[in-house]
Amino acid sequence: MRVVLILKIGLRVSVKQRGCNGLSYTLDYAKEKSKLDEEVIQDGVCIMIDKKAQLSLLGTEMDYVETKLSSEFIFNNPNIKGTCGCGESFSV
Repeated sequence: MRVVLILKIGLRVSVKQRGCNGLSYTLDYAKEKSKLDEEVIQDGVCIMIDKKAQLSLLGTEMDYVETKLSSEFIFNNPNIKGTCGCGESFSV
């Protein structure tokens, strides 16, 4: 049996066209840093911001919150002009 390890170097944040208001955040493990990615390291955590999302996320604060009912990333984005009723998508 052959075992292959895939190393993750951080978290990649990007923005995709979807949802009822236009844009939605996406998070994925990053295996490598792209040339044009913006890299932010804070408290030992490496976050890579996709080149296509950089203008939409400029000035955004991201936090991880755990409650008794959920655990999630929260985005405080000053560029948002509108959001959908469920809070899953936004417009800038």
